[in-house]
Amino acid sequence: MKSIKWLTSSVAGLMLVSCVTINIYFPAAAAEKAADRIIEDVWGPENAPAESTPDQNKGSQTDSAIQKHNYPIAMQLLDWLVSPAAAEANLNINSPAVATLQRQMKARHDSLKAYYGSGAVGLTEDGLITVRDAKAIALKDRNTVNSLVAAENADRNALYAEIARANGHPEWKADIQATFSRRWISNASRGWWYQSAGNWQQK
Repeated sequence: MKSIKWLTSSVAGLMLVSCVTINIYFPAAAAEKAADRIIEDVWGPENAPAESTPDQNKGSQTDSAIQKHNYPIAMQLLDWLVSPAAAEANLNINSPAVATLQRQMKARHDSLKAYYGSGAVGLTEDGLITVRDAKAIALKDRNTVNSLVAAENADRNALYAEIARANGHPEWKADIQATFSRRWISNASRGWWYQSAGNWQQK
């Protein structure tokens, strides 16, 4: 009888720990969807969200499988018992601060778009932008473009931090920024420039 009670309480304790652990997983798929919604709003319908490539999906699934393989046996069992829907929660992007940052970035995009197209401004691999080719910018416009780039990067950094904060996990900022970095590049228009492994490439 004591053995049964001990087993019951142990399993209950493990289930509680498992639920807490699952709740703090970074919701990668939800983050991608949230990023695509914001990017489509900021850049407009001509930059509709691009589908993740099969290789990207495969990589995400492989990482997830490796993480689960490293769990203790009891945790793997409990993880299997919990609905995947419960583990993959939605990401909240509806805070007033996020809405304000979106509006600012959307308004600024009209001024930046031509510089993305000319290659003067490119997308960096850390989810920001930079002046890639100053020679492609008229001398009289360079200060203006530098100011636009600085303001855009400030808003992007604030956006990543605010989404993490709004979801109660400020430690997620780096993961959110990495997710946005991939989705900015995936949704970029043909002809725009982006960084990959430190090198510039054109879509």
